[in-house]
Amino acid sequence: MKKTFLTIVIGIMVIAGCTIFSFNEATAETKKVSKMKKVLFVVTSHDKKGDTGQPTGYYLAEVSHPWEVLHNAGYEIDFVSPQGGKAPVDGFNLEDPINKKFWEDVKYRTKIENTMKPNEVKTEEYSAILYAGGHGTMWDFADNAALAIIAQKIYENNGVVSAVCHGPAGLVNVKLSDGKYLVDGKKINAFTNEEEIAVKLENVVPFMLETILIERGAKFEKSGLWQKHVTVDQRVVTGQNPQSAQGVGEATLVELKKIN
Repeated sequence: MKKTFLTIVIGIMVIAGCTIFSFNEATAETKKVSKMKKVLFVVTSHDKKGDTGQPTGYYLAEVSHPWEVLHNAGYEIDFVSPQGGKAPVDGFNLEDPINKKFWEDVKYRTKIENTMKPNEVKTEEYSAILYAGGHGTMWDFADNAALAIIAQKIYENNGVVSAVCHGPAGLVNVKLSDGKYLVDGKKINAFTNEEEIAVKLENVVPFMLETILIERGAKFEKSGLWQKHVTVDQRVVTGQNPQSAQGVGEATLVELKKIN
């Protein structure tokens, strides 16, 4: 009888020990996830400039330059696109050493050719979301409700929202829990009306990005054609054109250091 009782007690202690160990493991894993240094890049799935038939996609330098800044700082980068899968690329210039570095990185080349769908994103894992530009974004960013919710959740979880060039097309319909547009009352920058006219696509794109951001309440800032311009306001980082891509990455990193 004593032997049976002792066996039962030992069994209970072993089970309890395993339970505590498992609980501690789970808790440690939860802490690990919450402290992950991860940034979500959004790239377009759209590959044509309206009815022109001209190819487009995400602009390579607007991915590679912010990627290098954040990757070098220890951040893991994941990719999502409206449709998921392989994202079309534009501005394919491998004479740019940073483009070349990104494109020849097997891990990240595989990631961007196998992007997540919005419903596969776990927003709690990310400290920031960054919308890369390229004309394709003008057709599939603004009205994508799933991407807008992802940005809202990351921002309201004290995260950073960034966008460069035409990437701010992804911000025009992002609303916060109070019903206000994310850009309302904030200083915002993006590809300007003058730049759109300069590339002769003002009658091809579905809307003028600068104009609609202002309509949403943004305090729009800009510089001259193709001049670097990066704006930061309340954890929202925006850049005007491809020349601003590295600056957007650097400003995003500064904002991340404030919250991490």
